[in-house]
Amino acid sequence: MKVSTALLATVACAAALAAQTEKASTGLAMQKARADGLIAKGKKAYYPADQWDLSDLPAYVPKGKVSGTIRLWGSNYIVDGNVGDYWEKAFQKFHPGVKLEYHMLTTRAAIPALTLDVGDLGISRKIKTEELQLFQRYKNHDPLEIIVATGSYNVTGWNPAFGIVVSKDNPLTKITFDQLDGIFGAERLGGWVGTDWHPEFSRGPEKNIRKWGQLGLTGEWADREIMPYGLNQRYSQAGTFSDRILQGSDKWNERLRIYANYVGDPNTAGASMGFGALKRGLNDDLKKDRYGIAYVASPVGANLPAECKLLEVAEKSDGPAHAYTLENIRSRKYPFHDEIYAYVDADAKAGKPMDPKVREYLRFIVSRDGQAEIMRDGKYLPLTAEVSRAQLKKLE
Repeated sequence: MKVSTALLATVACAAALAAQTEKASTGLAMQKARADGLIAKGKKAYYPADQWDLSDLPAYVPKGKVSGTIRLWGSNYIVDGNVGDYWEKAFQKFHPGVKLEYHMLTTRAAIPALTLDVGDLGISRKIKTEELQLFQRYKNHDPLEIIVATGSYNVTGWNPAFGIVVSKDNPLTKITFDQLDGIFGAERLGGWVGTDWHPEFSRGPEKNIRKWGQLGLTGEWADREIMPYGLNQRYSQAGTFSDRILQGSDKWNERLRIYANYVGDPNTAGASMGFGALKRGLNDDLKKDRYGIAYVASPVGANLPAECKLLEVAEKSDGPAHAYTLENIRSRKYPFHDEIYAYVDADAKAGKPMDPKVREYLRFIVSRDGQAEIMRDGKYLPLTAEVSRAQLKKLE
């Protein structure tokens, strides 16, 4: 008796749903498990302190002495790790009169703190549409955005890159952004960039990719349906994937299987910070699915099942494809790297000058001196010289 792929997928989905229902946990339990795990994880350096030669980055040269308190809001990973402390002490060697005041519990606080004038600097993942709209409504201009580090290679939480994972049996070796849109996305009438709607991002259902044969696979693979796996749509990673691949449309493949974190046994293989059940659940299902494909943050080591492999990724159809490696992510050749940002309430055109002490602090962070502290902390990756200079130009 021949059973359809769709029926098998339905049965597997129901089983996974039942398993996750049994293991469901509250948000507060998740918060505690997360915090407990970060205590040890945040203090560990995952890469050598001299991993890269940063001599091509511009050194920090103060443009004047500054003093006072800088109120920082946003990402807890800055203070759960060592880099916040490293930055503060190194910056105070140049400006001993500056004090840093931390309110770093979640990236979700970064933009509201700037909006309501209780913060001077917000550190966050990429600003979301609703956050930008909030800021615009109160300020009538955009915040200044500065890239302060490249996301991690293999440290979950520290903005790791996305990898595209398939079965080791899959003949495919590389994939493009357009093909990922076809697999994970659906027809749409447009997409978002910030708070701006772009109808030119529309596409029809003819660009949907639902079978492996549409990617050039032959033989037994040609008529097999693709089963996409991803993360819960309420997680920021799903939003990042949508912004970069689905043109900010949030129009997903109707068969996408999504996974969420829940508190699990930290001694279980693949556990992450005591609540790594997301990857365990996704990986357990994916490694059994010969025809599946997933986007996964930090898909290396224990996060990559032995039955699976990573695809090389090309941003453009006529461009080079690059493998998920530490060097390719740090150099930004791998197009699915992530970033962490600093946001400031400053806009010269709107007549809103930047606080001099905040400007100096940001100039320090993106310089060779600040990026050396990123490398010393060993979780985020330091900027390239090109990106460093581009951020300094924004701060002129």
